[in-house]
Amino acid sequence: MTKRLSVALMAVGGMVVLAVAVVAVPRSWWAVLASGWLVLVPVAGGSALLVAGVLLWRRDGVKHEVSAAPMPPDRQVRPLRSWVIPAGVVLVAVVTWAAVAWLQGSVPSVGDGVQRAQLRVDSIRTGLTIGASVTAAFALLLAFRRQQLAERTQQATEYDAGEKRVTELYVKAADQLGSDKAPVRLAGLYALERLAQDNPAHRQSIVEVICAYLRMPYTPPGDKPAPGPDNQPAAAGMDSVSDSDSDRPAVDAREERQVRLAAQRILARHLRPASQGEPDLLWWGTKVALDLTEAVLINVNFDGCHLHNATFTKTHFTGTTSFNDVRFSGDARFYMATFNGDAWFGGATFSDGRFFKATFSNIAWFAGATFNGNAAFGGVTFSEDARFEESTFNGLAGFNAVTFSEDARFEESTFNGDARFDKARFGFARFGGARFAGDARFGGATFKGDAGFYKARFNGHTRFDKARFNGDARFGGATFSDEARFEESTFNGDAGLDNVEFSGFAGFDNAAFNGYTRFDESTFNGNAWFGGATFIGATWFGRATFNGDARFDKARFSGDARFDKATFNSTASFDGTTLAGTTYNGPEPVADMSSDS
Repeated sequence: MTKRLSVALMAVGGMVVLAVAVVAVPRSWWAVLASGWLVLVPVAGGSALLVAGVLLWRRDGVKHEVSAAPMPPDRQVRPLRSWVIPAGVVLVAVVTWAAVAWLQGSVPSVGDGVQRAQLRVDSIRTGLTIGASVTAAFALLLAFRRQQLAERTQQATEYDAGEKRVTELYVKAADQLGSDKAPVRLAGLYALERLAQDNPAHRQSIVEVICAYLRMPYTPPGDKPAPGPDNQPAAAGMDSVSDSDSDRPAVDAREERQVRLAAQRILARHLRPASQGEPDLLWWGTKVALDLTEAVLINVNFDGCHLHNATFTKTHFTGTTSFNDVRFSGDARFYMATFNGDAWFGGATFSDGRFFKATFSNIAWFAGATFNGNAAFGGVTFSEDARFEESTFNGLAGFNAVTFSEDARFEESTFNGDARFDKARFGFARFGGARFAGDARFGGATFKGDAGFYKARFNGHTRFDKARFNGDARFGGATFSDEARFEESTFNGDAGLDNVEFSGFAGFDNAAFNGYTRFDESTFNGNAWFGGATFIGATWFGRATFNGDARFDKARFSGDARFDKATFNSTASFDGTTLAGTTYNGPEPVADMSSDS
């Protein structure tokens, strides 16, 4: 609003001055002087509006912070060049001479000699007055510059004094953090918080001090030692000290817990925007980076915070961890982090989420999360439920070699990039209604419990080759728009692939179906290869449609094989197929196979 107003004022003021200059200045000098206030008033008003607009523009261009610290000089004033004064003298002389010469030439030739002489004298006086005015303007400019230099010197002096005071308070607060008394350490933390609030330029360094304090080794009361270099305790975070410090009182781990909780609350309080509009006065902005590598965090709560380049590598999270609705604007690094309690990331937004080899001992909740960049979960261990339903992966979703001990829930999730679950180990896998826009790779994955992919949509290359389904595999109503490869996969439970649409190649060569297998009403628009596949239980292809080549060469059907009303619109090959102990060669009777086959 202020910026628009400043632009409007400058525009109006400039137009007024320009209009007066165009209309009035070309007249002879005495006509302009004779016009009086009709010219002076609009010129003065337009100039005032122009100056007001410029001042408002400059004021709006400066970012105001809630700060009690002196502001540094906005720019350095360069010294005057040695030629400025002589050039000013020459300019005054030239302007004076030009004004006198122009006015002398403007004296009319009418009238007697006395009148003309009087006009010449008046013109000389006017010209000298113009010269004096230029001299006064030049002197005023020099005086203004001298005053500006004095003000900037005073401002720099105040800024240096303020910086010195800030440094002293900073050092004193940092010293308090090294005290063996919990109240003194708390006072140091709150002193640092106040310094950061009043001095925006020092916020990042103060945040780094608080993060460094949290990175000190610490074992919460009743918890196992946190992973750290050689598991050596530190003086300010453990309930014991080394022999060399035996004369110092041990730091109470319960008191240290309260200090650490206060440090966590300080960080969260100032990294949480109050609303979607104007930020809270306590908010420290979007560029504050956190480095909590190998820190021990207790019941940390960053709900609704804005975290920029947050590093939690090898961080030990004990208790409940909450990152609900957090916006990670930079990298979010949780490499090899350990979550001993529930971990909540519901509705969080990640630019890049990196959880490589992290360990989740309890529930991991990522429902509704959005990963705009890569989501790196390779080698992660989920000991309990992993909830990713309705999540969005806009980049690569990397879940290679992940261990899902219990439920892995990805219902209605959207994978706009490639999804990689190669060699992942699932307890119960739930991907019902999930959408895979890129390639979906589950090669070598193991499904200990049921695997639910009903009504999932696979738009890219899909690979389940060498996957092992120990529970039921449910793909009913799924859509494969590109090739789907299940070669050498093992289905130890029921395989439900009924009403599935295969638009591209469907490869089941050497797959093993050890339970009840259903391909009822499925559609194979590309080639469907089942060469060397093994069907131990009953197998149904009732009402299935094969629009491409169907190859069952050397397949083995140990149970009932039913192709009721199946349609083969291209070549159907059953060479060397074994049907309940009977080997059949030749495609001619296949289309006429009855339900008793």
